[in-house]
Amino acid sequence: MARDTTDFRPIENIDELVEYLAEGNKPRDKWRIGTEHEKFPFYVDGNAPVPYGGDNGIRALLEGMQRTLGWDPILDDERVIGLVEPTGQGAISLEPGGQFELSGAPLETIHQTCREGNAHLAQLREIAEPLGIRFLGLGGSPKWRLSETPKMPKSRYEIMTRYMPKVGSHGLDMMYRTCTIQVNLDFESETDMRRKMQVSLKLQPLATALFANSPFTEGRPNGLQSWRGEIWTDTDNQRSGLLPFCFSPDFGFADYVEWALDVPMYFVIRDGRYHDMTHITFRQFMNGSAHNQVPDGVPTIGDWANHLSTLFPDVRLKRFLEMRGADGGPWRRICALPAFWVGLLYDEEALDAAEQLTADWTFEEVRDMRAAVPKHGIGTEFRDTDLRSIAREALKISRLGLTNRDRKNRDGYDETGFLSTLDEVVARGTTSAEEMLNAYHTRWGGSIEPVFLEYAY
Repeated sequence: MARDTTDFRPIENIDELVEYLAEGNKPRDKWRIGTEHEKFPFYVDGNAPVPYGGDNGIRALLEGMQRTLGWDPILDDERVIGLVEPTGQGAISLEPGGQFELSGAPLETIHQTCREGNAHLAQLREIAEPLGIRFLGLGGSPKWRLSETPKMPKSRYEIMTRYMPKVGSHGLDMMYRTCTIQVNLDFESETDMRRKMQVSLKLQPLATALFANSPFTEGRPNGLQSWRGEIWTDTDNQRSGLLPFCFSPDFGFADYVEWALDVPMYFVIRDGRYHDMTHITFRQFMNGSAHNQVPDGVPTIGDWANHLSTLFPDVRLKRFLEMRGADGGPWRRICALPAFWVGLLYDEEALDAAEQLTADWTFEEVRDMRAAVPKHGIGTEFRDTDLRSIAREALKISRLGLTNRDRKNRDGYDETGFLSTLDEVVARGTTSAEEMLNAYHTRWGGSIEPVFLEYAY
C-alpha cells in the first residue's frame, strides 16, 4: 500500500464496514486493471544491498524520481518514503527491506499496463545507474542474510517487525526478503465478487507454481522453487493463507467483515503518529478497548481501510480483489500476471469455464496443493494429474477471455501475446526457478552471482 489512509469518519456499526466493501461494486465499463510489482535494489559493485540513507541510497533514488516525475512525496516523520502521482493515479513505495514498488494506475488494458511498467523501469534506470544501483527481478532475496538487509524508516514497519516473530516463523523474511507481482481487479456485485474470489483462491497455487522464481537463500539453493510461497505458510496464519469460509456457496461481504473483525490490528494513525494496536482485534477496538491508548479511541473508516490493508490472504478483498500468489520476476512476467487473471476473470465465458474447471475442488485439496507447490512447482500432483496439465487448461481459458475482450494495440495485436512467457513454462515443463537451478549447477559454476546479471532490470 502506497499511503496509509486518514479518513476520520467515525464508525457507528458493523453494517458500515460491510457497506464500505460493497461500495467497490462497479459496472463493467468501469472495471480497471491495477498492477503492482516489487524488485530488489542492489549495488552493481559487489551485488550489495542498498540502504535508505547516503548519497547513493534509497532516499537519493526517491528524490531523483521525484525530480523526474514531478510526483508528490509521501513522508513519514519528515522522511520521504514514497511518491504519489498528484491525481492519485499510481504511486512508488518502499517495502521493509528497501524493495522498490510501483503501484500502477488503474488502466483499461494489458497493453497500457505493459507500457506503464516499461516506462517506470526506464525512468528508474535513468536515475539509478549513476548511483550504481540496479534492480533484481526475483521472488526472494538470493544472497543477503536478514541481518545484512536494510530497514526502511517507516513507522508501520517498526510495529510489524516487533510483532511478526510472535505469530510465525517467517514473518520477517516475508517483510524484508520477498518480492511479488500483483494485480488488483474489480467486481460488479457481491455475486460477481464471490465468483471471482472463489475461482482465484482455488487457482492461486497455480499462479505460485507458474511464477515460481525464488530458489536461492543466502547464496545457495534452498530446496524450493518458490521460497516466497513457503514463507507464506507460516508468516501470520491468523491473517493470511486460504480462507475456508470463502468456499461457501453463499459467501459475501459480511462474512469477510466478520473474519477481519477478529484479526489482531497493527496500528492506528492519530495526528500523524502510529500507535501500536497489535494487542487487540478490530472488534475489540470497536467495543472500546483502546479508549485509554489512543486519542479519542473512536474507530474510523480510515482505521478500517488500513486494517484491511494489513490482512494477507492469498486473495485480498478490499474495494477490489488483489491476486497475491505470484513471485516477483523478469519484466515479461510483470505483463503476464495481469494478463493471466484478466483473461480468467474479466470475461463471462472465461469465468464460467474457470468455475467449471474448479467447481468441485475442495478447500482441503486446494490447501494441500498450496502446501506442495513451493517445492514441486508445476510438477505438483493434483488428483490423477499435475499442475502442468491444469495450467494448460487455465491458460486456454485465460486466452479465451483475452480473445473475447478483443483489446488491440496500435499494431492490431490483442492481449493474448502477454501469456507467451507462461506458455513457455508449460511447454518446457520447467519453471523459472528450475531454469535458474540448472544454470547454478552448470554454467554458473555453483555461484549465484550471475543472477545479478541475468535477472536484473
